[in-house]
Amino acid sequence: MFSPTAAGLLPIILSLHGLKVEAVNFTPVPSPNLDLSQLGRVAIAGDFDAISLYTFQQQNENSFSTNGSQSLLTQMPNGDFATLASADASIEAMCPFVMKDGTLVGIVVGGNFTSLGGIEAQGVALYNITTAQITPLPGLSGSVSALYCDSTTSTVFVGGEFTGANSTNAVAWVGTAGWTNLPFAGFNGPIQTINKAPTGNIIFGGSFTGLGNASGIPDIPDQQVINLSTANITAGGSSSTTGFSDPKNIVCSKSGESGPGQTWLLADNTPGFWQAEMSFGYQPTKLRVWNTEQNGQGTQTFRFTALPISGIMNFTYAGNDGQTASCSSQCPLNASTTQYTDFHFVNVIGMSGFKIDISDWFGSGGGLNGIELFQDDIYAYAVSSLDEPACGVSQFGSNSTATGPWMATPSNQSSSEYLTANLTGPGINSESASVTFLADIKQSGNYTVTIFTPGCQQDGTCDIRGISNVTGTFASSTGSSQSIQTSIFQTNDFDKYDQIYRGYVDAASSSFRPSITLSPLDNQNTSISLVAQRVRFQLDSPTAGGLNGLFEWNPNQATASTDYSNSTIDTAGIGLHTDALIMSVEVVGQTTYVAGNFSGDGIENIFAISNGNATSLPDIGLNAAVASTFVYGDLLFLGGNFTNTTNPGTPGLNYVAIFDTSKQAWQPLGNGVNGQVTSMVPLMLNVTTGQPETCITVDGIFNEVLASGSSPAFAATDGFAIWVPSHNNWLQNLNIQTMAITGQLSASTNISGSTPLLAGTVSAQGMGLSDAAEFSTSGSPSLNSLGIRIQPQQVASPNQRKRAVSGQNVTGAVVGLFDTDNGRNTTIIGGHFTLVATNGSNINNLAIINSTSNGTQSVVGIGSGLDDNSVFLALATQEDTLYAGGTVTGTLNNAAINGLVLWDLATSNYVSPQPPAFTGSSVAVNAIAVQPDTSNVYVAGSFDTAGSLNCPSICLFANGQWKQPGTGMGGSIAALTWQGNTQLLAGGNLTVGGNTTTLATYDTTGQVWTEINGASSVPGPVTAISAANSDASQFWVAGKSTNGSAFLMLYDGTNFQSVGDTLGKNTLIRGLAVLSLSQDHTATSLVPADLSLLVTGQLDLPSFGNASAALFNGTTFSPFILSNSGNGPGSISQLFTQYQQTFSASSGSLSLGAIVGIALACALGCIFLIVLAGFIMERRRRSREGYRPAPQNYYEKTSANMSRIPPGDLFRNLNQNQPGPRL
Repeated sequence: MFSPTAAGLLPIILSLHGLKVEAVNFTPVPSPNLDLSQLGRVAIAGDFDAISLYTFQQQNENSFSTNGSQSLLTQMPNGDFATLASADASIEAMCPFVMKDGTLVGIVVGGNFTSLGGIEAQGVALYNITTAQITPLPGLSGSVSALYCDSTTSTVFVGGEFTGANSTNAVAWVGTAGWTNLPFAGFNGPIQTINKAPTGNIIFGGSFTGLGNASGIPDIPDQQVINLSTANITAGGSSSTTGFSDPKNIVCSKSGESGPGQTWLLADNTPGFWQAEMSFGYQPTKLRVWNTEQNGQGTQTFRFTALPISGIMNFTYAGNDGQTASCSSQCPLNASTTQYTDFHFVNVIGMSGFKIDISDWFGSGGGLNGIELFQDDIYAYAVSSLDEPACGVSQFGSNSTATGPWMATPSNQSSSEYLTANLTGPGINSESASVTFLADIKQSGNYTVTIFTPGCQQDGTCDIRGISNVTGTFASSTGSSQSIQTSIFQTNDFDKYDQIYRGYVDAASSSFRPSITLSPLDNQNTSISLVAQRVRFQLDSPTAGGLNGLFEWNPNQATASTDYSNSTIDTAGIGLHTDALIMSVEVVGQTTYVAGNFSGDGIENIFAISNGNATSLPDIGLNAAVASTFVYGDLLFLGGNFTNTTNPGTPGLNYVAIFDTSKQAWQPLGNGVNGQVTSMVPLMLNVTTGQPETCITVDGIFNEVLASGSSPAFAATDGFAIWVPSHNNWLQNLNIQTMAITGQLSASTNISGSTPLLAGTVSAQGMGLSDAAEFSTSGSPSLNSLGIRIQPQQVASPNQRKRAVSGQNVTGAVVGLFDTDNGRNTTIIGGHFTLVATNGSNINNLAIINSTSNGTQSVVGIGSGLDDNSVFLALATQEDTLYAGGTVTGTLNNAAINGLVLWDLATSNYVSPQPPAFTGSSVAVNAIAVQPDTSNVYVAGSFDTAGSLNCPSICLFANGQWKQPGTGMGGSIAALTWQGNTQLLAGGNLTVGGNTTTLATYDTTGQVWTEINGASSVPGPVTAISAANSDASQFWVAGKSTNGSAFLMLYDGTNFQSVGDTLGKNTLIRGLAVLSLSQDHTATSLVPADLSLLVTGQLDLPSFGNASAALFNGTTFSPFILSNSGNGPGSISQLFTQYQQTFSASSGSLSLGAIVGIALACALGCIFLIVLAGFIMERRRRSREGYRPAPQNYYEKTSANMSRIPPGDLFRNLNQNQPGPRL
């Protein structure tokens, strides 16, 4: 048993014992309650390779890590991945720790990490799937590569490259007892794999030659002097005599001479102490002490206390009789100064200081003439003051040289001071900074060379730590086996070390020094922090031990037999050529398969053991090393550096292969990949059956899956591909709609009754759709393919990336529309992309998808003549003509195209002639709007003229010619929308009549531009507009303010209302759309209860993170769509629909002007009713008082009739009394 801290873990382990196994829980998010039924077909366009609707709180748009760190992962019900706990480095192995009674204690996780879930854990930890609690298992120092959980013995066998108490590279955790040394104390080389043989014995595989501790005993022990000259030296009880009071007098004294400045004395008859505290850690093996005889004084006994642990150390030494003696609290010194006394440490432990207490003395007091401290392991430090002192005994003392902007950094929680270089990219390379470590090797031999990296948490550089490039030369006649080059991620939270070399090292001489150089890895384009601390050379055991990479042990035996002839497995390893590296041991039925990098008689890199015999596989195995394996039924999947069998017999085994154990035959995975495979991990995916099935992920250093049969080659993003055993094909070749995954997976483990756990770093979304997707508009929203295959953005190599325009950040699909005029059922997508047409040709930047009533569709492009680097930013149709604008250039019929092109959808030809091209310093068409109930088309953007017509920012195309709509408009227009039939709203970075503004309206009747009242409160250029009511008198605007932050505002008809500072600083809003709801939310002054605002782009939601689309209810932004592009967040440009959004009478709040108008109308109505009532009452009064209507009959209008009226009749009644008029 070992590790004092393990005892403190036992209550935790005991509390975990007996926990009920439960699946990891995921929290669903509330339904968005969108009602898309009135919109017809609905789709989105953007820049993404993978996309999901946000349905669980654990979803995100996170990219996969490229700094070497990995995480514990699991899959949600929708197939996306959730991160359970993140490590600061790689996770290499996992297994479920199940006790004899079947109870799951937790998942044991091993790797090269120093923290898991933010908790310090050196290489191994326990994860509780029920509580998500992480329990470190301290006691090991190094990395874990292999785990085997044996439920029959409640034991976890752990292998790797580490030390712990008396064990090296292999140890066991037994039940609730904790760490336990194996009977053979581990191995003298690293372990890569552990498995259980059909017999029940445990098989260890790796690179070792013997059992026991790997550290050898040097021929020249105690060979490195520990530097005391830079230590903080203090003393107590010192003499006051001049020249003898300074405790530093005895540092670097090799002769034992006495005298002022060379001797330190205590005051007479006074006990005292001498103490040294260093800024680095060490493990001393020998103390050398010179006594003094100055003035008849001298030290008789002392004790040595290690700091900071305050432990009194035990020594052995040569007594006066020549026999070995021991001491602890009273170690004796001879009175003579002619010879020093060497004290050898019984226990070699770490310390950073020590204290010598003098308890008895000769004469009147104690004192010393010199002290030296030694260690076996050889270190070289980046901070040269920590290296062997100049006064040391070595001719070639360890030291270092540095170039570049290095600065010393305090040790803090690390083992020593170190150097830090802050480097600014781009253009960082190995010349930017370097440290070369020169080791003082006194004995040639086989060494393990380790480089130490201080943790980043202590100095706050975790976000900017970079990758180091490490090279080394270890022998004067350097061959490939005595030199190395590797890269090391420096993002570890806590101190770690990495083995960089294991092999022969020459002793230092005047003509050769073993050296290691640390510098930044080339092509790190961001600013980084690089650290350099120390390297260690540790002599390996010279004893061969008789093994060769394989060892079988019976766990029921208390000892390990060294008679290897009784084990078929041991003898199989011994029979291989020396230096075998075993990477994998798999058991299929009663047969054990061993794979790695080795050869033997008739065996290459893989063989089988069954019935007591080791046998070769067909065609003598594989022609190069195997790095990873996975068993799936009777099939053994293998990945590595091979390209065929040793005797070529099965084509297509390029770096991946299947061995059918039932048929004893090799099978290819298609035609393989084009580079080394490092891991193969199972993954459950819903492919075609409606039920998850096992697929095999393949990771490595490749960027293409090779063509096979009718399946073309395809790019494999960052060395990642998925094989589907049920289809015997790669997932990408199946042409089905499934989830998208990229990144790396390194390990997996199954848990009975729970979701499998995975380890790695991935970026995944529910669907592998690129740049465009369509919504189902019935029931709950879901995403489907538009039937096109836009080529995804690649991150593996620059020449495979989706096209990008210099100086322009628009890629992918930018704009789309549905066209149903004249019996068509067409979807048009524009942007900057490449996709494959129905006939197999490539289409660039503008795609037309023609659907038929029987469900078939054809995907076509437009004719040649346009430049491939064109970008389409705006689309509109007017009858049969497609208007497509953007940064579009080319030549059609010898006429230049710039900004706009017209396509006849009826004839599938370019319109001829094309409108005269736009001109200007940077021509771009950003918006096109067809005036309702007319053939007028308004085209807006950034340009000066249309042909020879002066037409800045916006032009009207009508009757085959350009016209300038009004005067006084200038700047750049980004968005247009109609407010009724005659008012056109424009947003952007505008000038109206020479005044700068962001919004203006155009009256098509009066042909006048007018700045929107209150537009001065909009903090920056407008890039997106959406109507908020039926006539767009209320509308939403978005853009970037002058300080770089995103803004989102509602215009209520009179004033602008901001949503406030609710979006993160990295937000880019590219589209807005008001949508109906199937269930009301609480109404606000910004958004009515039955509506929601969809915001698209690349959003930074402070309480969530990145999202590509979010819904705003007037108070809160809720993530709606998540996407990724390459290894980063995706972006959605816009939502486009077949029909426009309609607004109910209750939708929208009333503006102040509308309220005033309604009030005035009501007042006028009331006045009218009052007047009408008064008129009716007056008529009734007159009727009661005898009033009669005047006669309405006219006399015949002829001269005859007129002559018959007697003149007297005309005037007869003039003088009759009549009542006067009533007032």
